[in-house]
Amino acid sequence: MRLFVGVELDEAVRDAAAAISASLRRDLGQGVEARWVPAANLHITLWFLGEVGESCLQSTLSAVDSAFHEGAFDLEISGLGAFPSTGLPRVFWLGVTAGADSLARLHAELTARLEPLGFEPERRLYSAHLTIARVKEIARGMSSREIRATLQSRPAQAGRCRVAAVTLFRSHVSSKGATYEALQRVRLK
Repeated sequence: MRLFVGVELDEAVRDAAAAISASLRRDLGQGVEARWVPAANLHITLWFLGEVGESCLQSTLSAVDSAFHEGAFDLEISGLGAFPSTGLPRVFWLGVTAGADSLARLHAELTARLEPLGFEPERRLYSAHLTIARVKEIARGMSSREIRATLQSRPAQAGRCRVAAVTLFRSHVSSKGATYEALQRVRLK
């Protein structure tokens, strides 16, 4: 099964982020073909685990289930950007302007718990963000500079919410897209 660990956003922040995403999608029009993340799937990923066999599931659940050192915190989502930071964009995201340090500490704690189980951390540094689209193709004649200017020119305030838990999700992938199932929620102190 395909698993990841993340934090859930409240409905108001998800709805605001989805509205920003829809507005960006309209403005970019036919120039960018992308898979836009539906509001129900918007979350902040802490650790992507990938395919996990049944034999590893219980130890993974146990590793995530332990109490975290980080307490509940406020998260603010605002600002648009793209990965990679130069060249043609592959991911559009909303930034984390408050709570990024707490997310980084949760990520580090998960790394310490999951590496001994054989999970490989990503090679790049953890960068808290809210993915809103994965770019498939950019039309000929549309430059990365033009796309980035569109991203930077937009007001993108999705709001604040309280993060009080870390969630282990299962991703169900189908031809209609992914749906996420919360397998386990661990409350923060």
